[in-house]
Amino acid sequence: MIKKISFAFLVVLALHFSCTSFDYQKINVELPGIATLDIDQFQEIVISDFLVEKETKDFDINQELIDSFSTELSKHFLGKISTKEMSWEEKDIFHKEDFWKSFVPDQEEALILTGSVQYSEEIRKAILEDHSSISERHYPTKKGLAQRKFYTLILNLYLIKAKTGEVFYTRDFKESKGYKNPKQTAIFAFFDLIETVKGKFLQNVVGKKKLAQRYLISE
Repeated sequence: MIKKISFAFLVVLALHFSCTSFDYQKINVELPGIATLDIDQFQEIVISDFLVEKETKDFDINQELIDSFSTELSKHFLGKISTKEMSWEEKDIFHKEDFWKSFVPDQEEALILTGSVQYSEEIRKAILEDHSSISERHYPTKKGLAQRKFYTLILNLYLIKAKTGEVFYTRDFKESKGYKNPKQTAIFAFFDLIETVKGKFLQNVVGKKKLAQRYLISE
């Protein structure tokens, strides 16, 4: 009996909404971020050179990463932002505490931002079939070749405590994006991808607000 009443109620509810016209408006709203880390306990963030797995041909990806994170962190971190050169003679040192303790020995209340990066470009081709009308479906379809440039950024980030050499935060990012424009350059695609990475990184580190789309419905 209860199931029958519930079903009848749903039918009435569906009829009500089907007969009612709604206007809706898409709006952007800022959602508050929740920081999962407390970086305000540190006085300085030292950004080191990144381990570049494969050199980029048209731009210095290491320097672009340093500049990008320096600029962004200076907007959210009240302490000092500095940089320090580093030669990557060893690759597997992210968890070697003694190395990082000696990296900036005079700056114990600091965090070290470092990591490894891979950046690649790929051209993908696909055959597109054109069914332009129902009447033409019985005839050979028109085929065309489309190609897209795809760029992929893989960035493994580490925040390391200078005093102890311990890993304070680590996260692996992988972002890809395709472009129709055959003249799309690697550096401008990098700018697109690093913005996405920084948004996710800052969401964790400083609780940066993020934009989201919501619908405002009126009857």
